[in-house]
Amino acid sequence: MTDSSSFDVDKIISQLLSVRTNRPGKEVKLSRDSIHALLDHVTNVFLEQPTLLEISAPVTICGDIHGQFSDLLLLLDMGGFPPHTSYLFLGDYVDRGRNSVEVICLLFAYKLKYPEKIFLLRGNHEEQSVNINYGFYDECKRRYNVALWRKFNEVFNCLPLAAAVDDKIFCCHGGLSPELHTLDDVRRIARPTEIPEEGGLISDLVWADPNPDPAMKGWHFNDVRGTSYFFGSDTVEKFLNDNDLQIVCRAHDVAQDGYRFYTKRQLVTIFSAPNYAGIYFNSGAIMTVSEDLECAFKILKPTVRKLNYRNNDEMGFHTLTGRSYSDTSLDIGSERTLTKGTHMKIKLNETLKSSSDYLELPIFRSRSQSMVN
Repeated sequence: MTDSSSFDVDKIISQLLSVRTNRPGKEVKLSRDSIHALLDHVTNVFLEQPTLLEISAPVTICGDIHGQFSDLLLLLDMGGFPPHTSYLFLGDYVDRGRNSVEVICLLFAYKLKYPEKIFLLRGNHEEQSVNINYGFYDECKRRYNVALWRKFNEVFNCLPLAAAVDDKIFCCHGGLSPELHTLDDVRRIARPTEIPEEGGLISDLVWADPNPDPAMKGWHFNDVRGTSYFFGSDTVEKFLNDNDLQIVCRAHDVAQDGYRFYTKRQLVTIFSAPNYAGIYFNSGAIMTVSEDLECAFKILKPTVRKLNYRNNDEMGFHTLTGRSYSDTSLDIGSERTLTKGTHMKIKLNETLKSSSDYLELPIFRSRSQSMVN
């Protein structure tokens, strides 16, 4: 373990935030010793908290970041920097983008400083068998050494796998599993743990996808990812009913508008990396959950043309120097007095690119991969 007697988490945060006004993609030169100390400290914090986090609203939920540090800073600016805003991140912090080290170090530093304000779930890219191939290994090797990459992955093995927001919103990176019957199934998972190559509950929580074909029910092998399952709307409905939950919130898929609903609005995908990998020209979104469990979306839109990173010297991961914010809070009017369990129709902000003008969500007052994404 690194000698951390002089470790200063505030200094790390200050260093990382110092590039907020710089050109996107600028690297922050954190010392190897300070990163090692950060990893040692934050490991203990993760293991002190359960595998299934139980989080109280209000909270802001973020999807994939994928090394897009400049965009992470914009998202935090849009949602409010800690500790003024509580955050739940759904995983996939590293790979693809060029600043994975900055992304994961800032989130780990915030986790260490505000352990009850910042919550980080594990994604499928927080696994060494994946991030050795998609950029994080190469970044660590180029900027530091392979030993530090291994150290990061030791911490990834300690990350929680799912969260429940006020016992009503189930959150994970990937999706459901035929081995997931109750929330206790997640609570019983011991950490540290790798993601088993042979599949199972841990693998499904970070790899599974809702079936894109609404007619398909049950469980089907996920031939796009080459692992885990596609799960049907019937499995979502049963899981929610069996556990007295209202919605599944996950990440793992590029959503063109930053978010996408499935299965009778019982599942939502949140994707927070705008212009993902420099080729999608998608928006990034965060979902805010109020104290009354009212959900709203804030959108970070790319503002310049699509650029293929394969033909760009800067690799295209930060080609969008301008962003436009769009607050897409759901217009609930005077309906805030609805009692627990009742449903209402919530009109979406007109700026949203939505397949429907209305979104039906319950409101609660009670508080008692051929391409690996």
